[in-house]
Amino acid sequence: WLKLSSVSQRSSRSAQNPPVRASDPGAMFTRFVEPGRLALITYGPCAGKMCTIVDIVDQKRVVVDGPEAITGVRRHMMPVKRLSLTDFTAKIPRGAREKTLRTALEKDEIMKKWS
Repeated sequence: WLKLSSVSQRSSRSAQNPPVRASDPGAMFTRFVEPGRLALITYGPCAGKMCTIVDIVDQKRVVVDGPEAITGVRRHMMPVKRLSLTDFTAKIPRGAREKTLRTALEKDEIMKKWS
């Protein structure tokens, strides 16, 4: 008796909320780990500061840079787990130097959009 009632409750819930399919345009993931992606550091000595992904080291680690003059984050390597990706991206090449990154951020006014 108990098993039948719990099964009927589950089936009624799934009928109300159909599963999300990959073909739905709203179901696609858009915040990729890529050079130029603006991210918020969530853990460590730089927690709460913004940074930009400059290069991808491997599946778990990336090189980030502030640049230091704007956000106070020096170029260093950190795990992706400690980052919270945002919707903003700057158009920079992989491994861009600090000056290139600074001009790209100013050109697209990304820091103004964030604040």
